[in-house]
Amino acid sequence: MKKIYIHTDLEGISGIDRGEMVENSERYCIERLMADTNAAIDGAFLGGADHVTVLDSHGGGGNFDLSLLDKRAEVDTKPNKKWWGIIDESYFGTFFIGAHGMAGTLNGFLDHTQSSATIYNYYINGRRLGELGQWAMVCAHYDVPLIMMSGDTAAVNEAAQFFAGIETAAVKTGISRSRAKLIDINKAEELIRQAAKTATEKSDRIKPFKPLIPMEIKIEFTRADYCDNASDNPALERLDARTARKISQSYQDFWF
Repeated sequence: MKKIYIHTDLEGISGIDRGEMVENSERYCIERLMADTNAAIDGAFLGGADHVTVLDSHGGGGNFDLSLLDKRAEVDTKPNKKWWGIIDESYFGTFFIGAHGMAGTLNGFLDHTQSSATIYNYYINGRRLGELGQWAMVCAHYDVPLIMMSGDTAAVNEAAQFFAGIETAAVKTGISRSRAKLIDINKAEELIRQAAKTATEKSDRIKPFKPLIPMEIKIEFTRADYCDNASDNPALERLDARTARKISQSYQDFWF
């Protein structure tokens, strides 16, 4: 059985061109989230998938309108309470739908890494990483590769730098952090569908994203007091007022 796991976020969804639309969780955002997700589901099945699981991950969930979701897909309710849900070794590949660029990305629409308020930079083994890389790394724990993503142009460019062979769909281009230039939503859905189809067809030719283990995880916070709070963890080493690090032996141990 060929299984595909789809992780979703909201910032990189088609049809959303103003930051306040996401911040207010406007109804239109939810409708576009479901449309992009359904296009990815359809593409996966067209590419030969037998089973598709989807995860509502923006803000911890609560964004899906299940009445609009393709009924062929299984919804991951995260019974294990983990960020990565039920993904395991049985999946052939994963998609990231609605991705955004990492913190500090020029003209990245709503760029951030976990928290735009507290995180300035996040590093793995000295290389800046964002949520795309974090998701790919967590899935690599199960030898599952990130094979397809959709989002703004900045996120697509980021994916191309990290993941060889990944299929991408750019649905808009950031013109500032809070504004974006959109493409037609029907074209966006078709780009997602085709990228998902192609990725599923070639999923066995894409490798998981595996940084060298043990890996150094380093976070630069925006303020010293955020680093104060993180440094209560005895596993962390405080480097300066805003920076702490730890050494990790697992791709799932990616946070402080």
